[in-house]
Amino acid sequence: MSTFKELGLNSQILQALTDLGYETPTEIQEKAIPQVLSSKQDLKAFAQTGTGKTAAFSLPILEQIDANSGDTQAIILSPTRELALQIASNITDFSKHLKGVKTLAVYGGASIEDQVRKLNKGVQIIVGTPGRTVDLINRKQLKLSNLKWLILDEADEMLNMGFKDELDKILAVTPKDKQTLLFSATFPKEVEGIAKAYLRNPIEISAGEKNKGTDQVSHQYYVVSERNRYAALKRIADVNPDIYSIIFCRTRRETQEIADKLISDGYNVDALHGDLSQAQRDSVMEKFRSKTLQILVATDVAARGLDVTDLTHVINHKLPDQIESYTHRSGRTGRAGKEGISIAIVTVREKSKLHPIERLIGKKFISTPIPTGKEICQNQLLKLIDKVQDIKVNETEINDFLPSIYEKLKDLDREELIKRFVSIEFNTFLTYYENAPDLNDSEHMRGVDRNSDRGSKRRDDENMTRFFINIGKKDKLNPARLIGLINDQRIAKNIEIGQIEILDTFSFFELDKTYEKETMSAFEGNDVDFEGRSVNVEITTKQRTGQARSGGGSSRGGDRDRGPRKRTGDSDRGNDRKRSGDGDRKPKTDFGGFGRKRPGAPGTISKSTFGSDQNPKRRKRI
Repeated sequence: MSTFKELGLNSQILQALTDLGYETPTEIQEKAIPQVLSSKQDLKAFAQTGTGKTAAFSLPILEQIDANSGDTQAIILSPTRELALQIASNITDFSKHLKGVKTLAVYGGASIEDQVRKLNKGVQIIVGTPGRTVDLINRKQLKLSNLKWLILDEADEMLNMGFKDELDKILAVTPKDKQTLLFSATFPKEVEGIAKAYLRNPIEISAGEKNKGTDQVSHQYYVVSERNRYAALKRIADVNPDIYSIIFCRTRRETQEIADKLISDGYNVDALHGDLSQAQRDSVMEKFRSKTLQILVATDVAARGLDVTDLTHVINHKLPDQIESYTHRSGRTGRAGKEGISIAIVTVREKSKLHPIERLIGKKFISTPIPTGKEICQNQLLKLIDKVQDIKVNETEINDFLPSIYEKLKDLDREELIKRFVSIEFNTFLTYYENAPDLNDSEHMRGVDRNSDRGSKRRDDENMTRFFINIGKKDKLNPARLIGLINDQRIAKNIEIGQIEILDTFSFFELDKTYEKETMSAFEGNDVDFEGRSVNVEITTKQRTGQARSGGGSSRGGDRDRGPRKRTGDSDRGNDRKRSGDGDRKPKTDFGGFGRKRPGAPGTISKSTFGSDQNPKRRKRI
């Protein structure tokens, strides 16, 4: 891997990069910087969100900028004011040791007179939204006759937002001998059309495969009825105590409504959308960047200028209308070498929208059951215990109070004391989820029945086929995810499933013998993978007195009695199916909502550690 010095950057820029903590260039920087430095050829570059595109196009421009001239020499077009401000801020940081270099962001919603005043003082680099840029050109305040570089950043999103006419007007008044750099996370036909119309014999570079998702992100989906969509969203947040997430919505109204509900229920949340003033948007983004907020509810457009590297989750409250937008959304997590999870909440009718996205990102969605109240309580309790273990005790301050504390608690033994202290913060969760209903959509779950307690007729061993599958605990497989994997193959409805045995590197499961051929055909024909590993399924036999699985190969461990069989489709969770408007009862507390007046209550996700998310340990009877 090259260093920034080896890429040909001067000492002032290198010093700024060192000050900012930049050590080695990313793939797109390593490819783009030398190309722009050494050639005037136009450039078409593919790079996902969060891969360092701003440095990739701005550093070589800063290397060549004429600081002695006040003419506008570079203009960077961006789809949103937030992204324009972010880019301008980054370039200012990169150029802080370059005397005389000025950068200005121009965008709607701010005083155009102030922007004109700054332009008249001489600015070499302009970062602008298409609309405001056209306005300044029409007013003859932005002069581009000496322009050397035109950069189209997030070109796909600018077209999605309907800026084609503005792009045409801007490109028409720029010099023909300029160098045009087009950067995009996806390359739909409209972007290819822009490239064909305005780029001259461009060289193409790519950091990753076009339109594909990052390997660091796993993709999950939860199937619910429409009425339970919001309740499922809350459970996903509650089962992940360390969640640091953006929830994406399709409209401004939906964004504000979801944020208002979550705030009312005690979650540490705010909304980000186009109806906010610039001051409000800046405030919300700063709170989210500093992790004062744990969850941000946002529209696609408003989130464009938000640059954070350690999101644990991206949640699609509803899937976007443009499937390419899913790539932008999911690309917000799994950055800087960290793993991330992209979640889609869908109804049965919306499931068909997942397949085009799977083809686009080159990955399969994992069917995931909506967490039960028991799972949520377990995860929250484990998080509480972690906090107790990690708390730093101020010995000096607390010592004076210890004698009276000991006196008050002297009649409680160790076990009782632990129970009571845990209950202080945990009782609200227990009360809220005491009789939590199953929110999984019954039509979706009918494919694989997980309920063993409904008195259904059970099949004898001779009516079941036992299968070997080459994934296990080390692949993060559990019974629920195995059932979801079987469901995804669409073998048939109402297949009865027998015993499941999850071992370290492989597993066994039983299905109705009637569907033996269909099961094998489904797994062989669908080219199935799980967590990036190719899945292999074989018919085996229940091992008795040294018998091995049919079809040859080494013998697999003997079967253990795992309890009664299940029918694929219903859930063994939440037999109490009381329904409320959003699928979950309101908690029985004196202060309403999720008890946001007391840290640790459901919905009040405290700002503590923001590490990687724990995978819920789902305890189910098999």
